[in-house]
Amino acid sequence: MRFPSMANKKELLSAYGQIVLGCVIGAAAYPAFLVPNRIAPGGLTGMAIILNHLFGLPIGTTSLLMNIPLFLMGYKAMGGIFAFRSLLATLLFSALIDLLPLPVISNDPLLGTLFGGAVLGIGLGLILRGGATTGGTDMIARMVHRRFPFITVGAFLFALDFAVVLAAGLLIGSPEALYAMINIFVTAKVIDAVMVGFTGNKACFIISEAWEPVSQRIMKDVGRGATYLTARGAYSGEERPVVLCVASRQEISAIKQIVREEDKKAFLFITDAHEALGEGFTRPDEGD
Repeated sequence: MRFPSMANKKELLSAYGQIVLGCVIGAAAYPAFLVPNRIAPGGLTGMAIILNHLFGLPIGTTSLLMNIPLFLMGYKAMGGIFAFRSLLATLLFSALIDLLPLPVISNDPLLGTLFGGAVLGIGLGLILRGGATTGGTDMIARMVHRRFPFITVGAFLFALDFAVVLAAGLLIGSPEALYAMINIFVTAKVIDAVMVGFTGNKACFIISEAWEPVSQRIMKDVGRGATYLTARGAYSGEERPVVLCVASRQEISAIKQIVREEDKKAFLFITDAHEALGEGFTRPDEGD
């Protein structure tokens, strides 16, 4: 019998830890912010909030009952590990929505929308980082895409969220529907931030005749590594190195000063490096 290595055990512990933590945080958004302000943030849980408003049905339980048949239909398309983790996340997430004994934090619709979206986004982002999802809408989208390839997964999910928001506008109220749109946007942005990391690292690309002294000073004065990329000028046809360096936001000014001092004609562009793993940054096995 093969037993998982210590590295694999650590990865599994990290994945399931993120799923559980994400479920707790994400579920907290509903009793604390979303439900009191009647905000239906798309998907099956948004449908459950509408049903709760109309008939008083428990949100978590209703969402779970809608998800179960979708899991039964779509688990083959998901893969065993992803399906198991998603089932676990869905069960826990749905249960916690109804069971978490949280007070209402804000009855202000705008504050509920913004903070509810942020808290929900953090939770869903952690669940996704753990290799799971909480809703059957993803599975519906994948099945529809398989049957009709011209309908993308993203387009289907957007259409479904839009339909839920439209239903909320008709059955709950138009202001609540508008707040729901803002909530969906905030949630998506926070999910992206959680998925790619919150760090402010930057990637610097330096094209300069003084590429060697520039790179040496970056390594010596700033303490960051540098990598040479081979590039060919479109006009001159000449090959020359491009210096690539990933550094923190605080170190960027020092790198720009080095480039200015070594070559005033250098070309430098800086872009975001959302997540940097490796020497001098987060270890690869700690990235998630």
